[in-house]
Amino acid sequence: MSQTSVCIISSQSPYRGQGAREALDAALVSASYDLPTSLVLMGDGVYQLLDHQAPDQLPRKNLLAMFKSLELYGIDTVYVDSESLAERGLESEQLLPVYTLLEGDGVATFLATQAKVLNF
Repeated sequence: MSQTSVCIISSQSPYRGQGAREALDAALVSASYDLPTSLVLMGDGVYQLLDHQAPDQLPRKNLLAMFKSLELYGIDTVYVDSESLAERGLESEQLLPVYTLLEGDGVATFLATQAKVLNF
């Protein structure tokens, strides 16, 4: 039986609702079953990788700690949509250095290679 690749798209800001946390949880669960798993941040999801977040003021766990542990689960790269960064006035230097930037039609091209895509 061949393994199915799973791509998780996260487009929610890090601390507004549960979408960002659920996307990370889904990626970790998928990877824990040894499925090739990737994570793509689009839209407001790009805010999840902003360095120096301070969620201490909120009753939520810091998502940055989860991003730093992705490699332990076999998720070596987080993909970030460059258009989403530009639309939000963000520079790649503001993000944790754990990602690969997808430019132009890179997101569509990458998603076309994935067997399963889950959107959060």
